[in-house]
Amino acid sequence: MRLKKGDQVEVLSGSHRHKRGTVMRVLPKSDRVIVEGINVAKKHQRQTKVRVRGGIIDKDMPMSASSVAIVCPKDGPVRVGYEVKDNGERVRVCRRCGREL
Repeated sequence: MRLKKGDQVEVLSGSHRHKRGTVMRVLPKSDRVIVEGINVAKKHQRQTKVRVRGGIIDKDMPMSASSVAIVCPKDGPVRVGYEVKDNGERVRVCRRCGREL
């Protein structure tokens, strides 16, 4: 999976198409990501000792990693490639312009 926490992404398909957000969490086993403010569901929460207030809360739900693309500052949503630097470090790069992400 080429996505990391904190990446700026754009949704490519579904009802939230063309919306942008930041990756809050990556779930590599299920190939899903949680993007801040996108794919939000209402959850009925009971009042407990830990949660003083009950009611309906908004919860960010996971979405498929294949339906989001990393946003390059120059080109917009792009595919990601890898390059190996001289010191042996692998870095993610934009496939269109070659800029480091």
